Order: sequence, then C-alpha cells, then structure tokens
Amino acid sequence: MHVQVLASVMNQSDHNILERMNIQTDAIIINQCDQTQFEELEYQNRRIRFLSFAERGVGLSRNNALLRSDGDILLFADDDVVYENGYEQKIVQAFQETPDADLMIFTFESLNSERPVPMVEKFHRIHWYNSLRYGAIQFAVRRDAILRAHVTFSLLFGGGARYSCGEDTLFLFDCLKKGLHIYASPIQIGTVSQEDSTWFTGFSEKYFMDRGALICNLFTGPMRYVYAAHFAFRRKSLFADSIKPFDAYRLICKGMHDYLSCR
Repeated sequence: MHVQVLASVMNQSDHNILERMNIQTDAIIINQCDQTQFEELEYQNRRIRFLSFAERGVGLSRNNALLRSDGDILLFADDDVVYENGYEQKIVQAFQETPDADLMIFTFESLNSERPVPMVEKFHRIHWYNSLRYGAIQFAVRRDAILRAHVTFSLLFGGGARYSCGEDTLFLFDCLKKGLHIYASPIQIGTVSQEDSTWFTGFSEKYFMDRGALICNLFTGPMRYVYAAHFAFRRKSLFADSIKPFDAYRLICKGMHDYLSCR
C-alpha cells in the first residue's frame, strides 16, 4: 500500500520544507507563488514532485495535487504540519485493519492552545451529523475511491476563495453523499503549529456571513436555520468576546440569503 502526501504550501523558495515536515513518503508539493515551475527530485529514497504555480486558493492547490497523484492512500497537508516518525506504517496498518474504509480521519496535536485540532477519543464511524469538526490535514483517503466518486475540493470555499472556509467540510459531505465509508481514528500521526491562518482574521461580519454561505451548501430547507441557531447559540463561547449570539445568528442568516440570491 503506497502512501503519498499532497501538501499545499505558499512562497517556498527551496526544498527545506521536506525536512521541516518530516516527509518520509512520496509527496507532491503544490507551491503557490509568483512563478510556474515543475521539479522532480529524490528525497530519502522517496519520489518528490515540487510544482510551483502562479495562482491562489487552497481548493485549487489540493485539486492540483489530487489530479496528479498516484498513491494508494493520499494525505492532505499544509506547510505547518510535522509528521511523526513512522506515520506511513500507522496509516497502512489502520487501513488494513479497516478494509471497508474509503477515508480515515487521524489525530494531530495542535501546538497552539488557542486553535486546537479536534481530538478523536475513540475509533468510530463518521456520519453527516458528526462530520463538521475536522480539517483536511486529518484526512487520509483511498485514491481509487475518491476518483470513482468524482469528489474534489470546492473552488468557491476555503483560503484564497470567495468564501473563506469550509472546503474540507464540503469535501467530507460530498464523500458521504457518494456513499463512501469514513472512520475517525485516535491514532496520532503528527503535530500542527496553527500559528497563522490564511483565512481567519477574527470573528468579523464576513466570518459569519461566509458561515451562512457554507451552511447553505451543507443543508437544505429548515435544517439550515436549525444549524445556524446551533452554531450561534450553542457555540457562543468561541466568539463571546466579539459579538452577541443573536447578532451572530443574524449575520449567518444574512449570509445564507445573500448566497441564495446570487446563485
């Protein structure tokens, strides 16, 4: 079983990121910068393709890597990820022990206490109602399953796109809609610094309106408003210092209405 890392990075002028991320498998590095350049090299007896593009958008970056991939199991990564030694063996073993898994969510430790990564307490199946917490760096997917299901990342959502976040949640939802089997595992495969974000600049008006646009893509009918209320009132501790829950709900609804009126 061949594991391959698909890393989305920006403005890298050399290949040092391979050492910083502790890459121990084949990898495709998509470097969004101001030039277009294709390189192939060997790093620790592994095949690395380092592809630079003069473009922006995390969904576009992940799709560029996905369409060029040839591994059996694909890992999505950002430039602040550091993999643990032996991550390949952990992932292969997990898939061998769960042969019906098309996608597995693994655990990362965040080095920034203010931006934790959702921890997986125990092994379990993922359904739509418990799929909204996870980021793409936690995903390991069977390439054949993703290609057969025609699942890619949204170009409308995520860092560098019109709506600033949500491409990873939409990806998971699309996988579930296509009938893919998704599991979450408590096995930790790395750390992530979470120091900077390409999209999060605080709980601004745009943040909540973008959340409304995302909700429109995830749910239909009254369920949109149910989830909007859940986010605004049940998760108010996230943004209590910035905005009142009712004002957050109002902005989320405004974002939903604006998104629907533009379709």
